[in-house]
Amino acid sequence: MMKIKNFINEEAYGGIILIFATIIALVWANSAYYESYHYIWHEFKVGFVWGDINMSDLSLHHWINDGLMALFFFTIGLEIKREIMGGELSSMKKASLPIAAAVGGMVFPALMYAIITINYPEVSDGWGIPMATDIAFALGLLALLGKRVPLNLKIFLTALAIADDLGAVIVIAIFYTEAINYSELLSAAFFIGILIAANLAGVRRTSFYGIIGLTGVWMAFIFSGVHATIAGVLIALTIPAKTKIKESEYISRLLKKINNFKDITTIEASLLSNDQAHLISKIEKLNDDANTPLQKLEHALHPFSAYFILPIFALSNAGVHVEGSVVEMLLHPISLGIIGGLILGKFIGISLLSRLVVKMKIAVLPEGVTWKQIYGVAFLAGIGFTMSIFISELAFKSEEHKQIAKVGIMAASFISAAIGMVWLSSGSKQEN
Repeated sequence: MMKIKNFINEEAYGGIILIFATIIALVWANSAYYESYHYIWHEFKVGFVWGDINMSDLSLHHWINDGLMALFFFTIGLEIKREIMGGELSSMKKASLPIAAAVGGMVFPALMYAIITINYPEVSDGWGIPMATDIAFALGLLALLGKRVPLNLKIFLTALAIADDLGAVIVIAIFYTEAINYSELLSAAFFIGILIAANLAGVRRTSFYGIIGLTGVWMAFIFSGVHATIAGVLIALTIPAKTKIKESEYISRLLKKINNFKDITTIEASLLSNDQAHLISKIEKLNDDANTPLQKLEHALHPFSAYFILPIFALSNAGVHVEGSVVEMLLHPISLGIIGGLILGKFIGISLLSRLVVKMKIAVLPEGVTWKQIYGVAFLAGIGFTMSIFISELAFKSEEHKQIAKVGIMAASFISAAIGMVWLSSGSKQEN
């Protein structure tokens, strides 16, 4: 339970940083310094040349969306694998409610967008935008409510958002992929096969998976036409998730080494003796054998993802330079579809499917969680932000459509956040 608390806390604090990064981007992009904003993220080129591979003419925006976000999706892949193997998605009893809620929270928003834009086929590709939930933003807001919100409600939202992320990955892979270079995909499959074989052979060095994953899988995806972020998820699924020694063996060997440490004669200095230092090295090796490479990587990367990758993504992508009437942008079919999908579609889908699986006795409400709180979370799940902006970049080619989509995403996310916070605050007061 402590691990999930740490995970939620990191997401919550990361969400607060994300909010500040968004505000900075919006102010910067609509100030007298807009040209500098546009130049830094879209015109400043950086890259490398490696043999026949020329990636020297790419913008920071491109590196962030195809590079850093691949690492973000790698972290998501680790989270998904952990949750499926031993977390909130590891059994039907645990997983049925958040998975049903996630399915409802993806299908209904997409339908809502499709209905609203049915007479505008030129913008129909945006149906995937309102399907996403920004877990960092949502948990960051829940953190502001403190102890008035039960931990089990935060766990439910986390599991829902992780299942939602898995759905978003599938949607991106299938529906937002351009012309496919199958030879590059075969190359990626070859390197993924190497990683799977290494896992089965007991290779536990994360550096091996990192080198093969970066130079083999990720590079192949870059040139395949399938978005490179999918490579991050696939690489994550190959990371070993088993310990080298069993828990009972770890405990007995650790206790023996601790007792040996006690028996070693200390030296009269602040330094350890050679025997003590050697024994500590053995304990560190033992700790490494008792941990899984998957959890070690997730523990190392999650703070980096929450505190750096997502804020820098927001800083480079959320700076919508508003030209003309904001009202006109909000009344555009793209915005209306996104707003309808994120606010109404998310709420209806999550609430309806959650009610249905509980009514059918497939799932039960988490202990200490009320239906009113589930409805509040259903509104907070309408905060699409990071993932929605990311999908909008893939869905539309026109810069105008991208800008309109971002305005709709921000408006919908703000309204969903406001309704959800007021709803949960009022519910907490009445129940306390």
